[in-house]
Amino acid sequence: MERTLVLVKPDGVQRGLIGRILSRFEDKGLKLVGLKTLTISPELAERHYAPHKGKPFYEGLVRYMTSAPVVAAVVEGPRAVDLTRSLMGATFGWQAEPGTIRGDFGLSSGFNLIHGSDSVESAAHEIELFFRPEELCAYERDLDRWIISSDDG
Repeated sequence: MERTLVLVKPDGVQRGLIGRILSRFEDKGLKLVGLKTLTISPELAERHYAPHKGKPFYEGLVRYMTSAPVVAAVVEGPRAVDLTRSLMGATFGWQAEPGTIRGDFGLSSGFNLIHGSDSVESAAHEIELFFRPEELCAYERDLDRWIISSDDG
């Protein structure tokens, strides 16, 4: 099973969309295995967004992500990274398809509600940035036998 990091960004928290956003992942069949609210320090934001250092939007992104609390979650399931990215929609709300999180709740280029890891490798790195191993739960859900078939890996 794959795991991936999801961050409900400051605008999603401030707009009261935490539950509505996280329920999209659960509705799809993904399992929440880690969840917390935190205010990201500038140091953590800089480490998290290190691949974007030097890009024109980097400084503003760090300021935005440290401006108010976020909700960090780890979701688990078959193809969790790709499913999460698909549920999120295009980066800019005005470009995102209806039915996606950003398509339904966003219209801005600067405020895009949510972050999701873009690969299995970056998910592993990002999860380590936001969660200690003991903060993640491994558990079985009885309903998984009705969601995940043996063909899903």
